[in-house]
Amino acid sequence: MRTIVCVEPGVIESKDFDKPVPQAGEVLVKIKSIGICGTDIHAYGGNQPFFSYPRVLGHELSGVVESVGEGVNTPIGSPVYIIPYLNCGECIACRNNKPNCCSDIEVIGVHRDGGMCEYISVPESAVVVTEGVSFNDMALIECLAIGAHAVKRAQITENDTVLVLGAGPIGIGALQFSKIAGAKVIASDVMKEKLEFCVNEYGIDGTVDALGDVTAQLKELTNGEFPTVIIDCTGNVKAMESTIGNLAHGGRIVFVSVIKSPITFDDPEFHKRETTLLGSRNATLEDFEHVVQCLKDGRAKSGSFVTHTAKFSELIATFDDWVKPGSGVIKAVVEMD
Repeated sequence: MRTIVCVEPGVIESKDFDKPVPQAGEVLVKIKSIGICGTDIHAYGGNQPFFSYPRVLGHELSGVVESVGEGVNTPIGSPVYIIPYLNCGECIACRNNKPNCCSDIEVIGVHRDGGMCEYISVPESAVVVTEGVSFNDMALIECLAIGAHAVKRAQITENDTVLVLGAGPIGIGALQFSKIAGAKVIASDVMKEKLEFCVNEYGIDGTVDALGDVTAQLKELTNGEFPTVIIDCTGNVKAMESTIGNLAHGGRIVFVSVIKSPITFDDPEFHKRETTLLGSRNATLEDFEHVVQCLKDGRAKSGSFVTHTAKFSELIATFDDWVKPGSGVIKAVVEMD
């Protein structure tokens, strides 16, 4: 089968692998659509901390059940999306219903080979049969679930003012689900075009130019009270460190981004606000189900932020252009030929 491998940072190659055979408890999925994620881009750039090479990228996946192993009940031919987080089920996180941060987690496309290929075999527990959603949209569910999980971590309500740092795909998920929770939402980014898109497409309540005086802009937008929740989706050290000083007293910060660098902050500023600092990793089945329901009833939008598509046979020639600054890519989706 055709497979695309990230051999080393900056290098992807097409290789032929044997078609997998599903083992007991596994499902063989014929891939239909692949969402390109920031994780894929960071891995390609050599900036993903949980990564080794060579690796088959791709964890935002949809497809059709091709065949099944012994003991599997999922019908052949079912349209499915894949939950790419394979947890042990036994560690303290799993026992406390937090499989998304399992101590021995394997993320498809990160810790083990992913779905930039024609077929992938995964445990039956990793596939969710979903009717009434296109394959391209199903490939975006995981991306949106990351934002939905961050919103859940912050326990956002209609009483909150939420600042989302970074108007990329994860940030768009975070701001959409913050709006769905009833909050006032402000987005910050270095690209004015992205901010204008978020205003026009999602009806957010304000924008902040990240290249300007962020604190002054936030003070004006919030009548001097500042956001009660800040969700960072930038992966930028300075942006993450700025959250402490730009937060309302009693507020919460959620770091969705994963970076290799240390993060520092001023302790008196942290303490005087009685700041709550939260990490948000991956998503849970409940988050995925929430996303699907919101897509079906129209509260959330997926395809609206897909700016680029390509066929699988075009990916190697296209991928390097997609990751370049100024490419205009918000979200890219690969469709199988």
